[in-house]
Amino acid sequence: MGNRLSKIATRTGDGGTTGLGDGSRTDKDSVRIQAIGEVDELNSHLGLLLCEDMPAELREELITIQHDLFDLGGELCIPGYQMITEDHVLRLDAHLAKYNATLPALTEFILPAGSRAASQAHVCRTVCRRAERAIVTLGKAETIHEHPRQYVNRLSDLLFVLARVLNRHAGGSDVLWQHERRRKA
Repeated sequence: MGNRLSKIATRTGDGGTTGLGDGSRTDKDSVRIQAIGEVDELNSHLGLLLCEDMPAELREELITIQHDLFDLGGELCIPGYQMITEDHVLRLDAHLAKYNATLPALTEFILPAGSRAASQAHVCRTVCRRAERAIVTLGKAETIHEHPRQYVNRLSDLLFVLARVLNRHAGGSDVLWQHERRRKA
């Protein structure tokens, strides 16, 4: 890994470039920096989600995911480096299986709504999908490992499931989309 920051205002980015973890510089609007930024935003939204009431076990899992996302940002920051592995993806698969087993089958589409925690989980899910798109775009422009893309794909699915879990934790349920609902003109 590169050197840790000893100061924040370095002024080295004033010209529109930023440093990568391998010491090279790239444009601040490069596809790599876009992907890093999307992962960083997702991690910030997860931090906001963690301010909400939730089961202790779920809280610990989300904290682990935050650390994974920090590692993912590190991997994206150092071309050719790998931090996210198949084990990370398999851990998310296990969480998905565990939480899906506690939920009723979906028969309708659901709205991103309900409790505050569930709604924030849906925000995290949509930001995660954006991060996934940015990582796919990066993978088309540069060689990256496959596990970061797989990880964010599974994570967005997990965040959808966790929104449902959090609605139940708050004493509610899924908010169903009503396809027959008519808007009044």
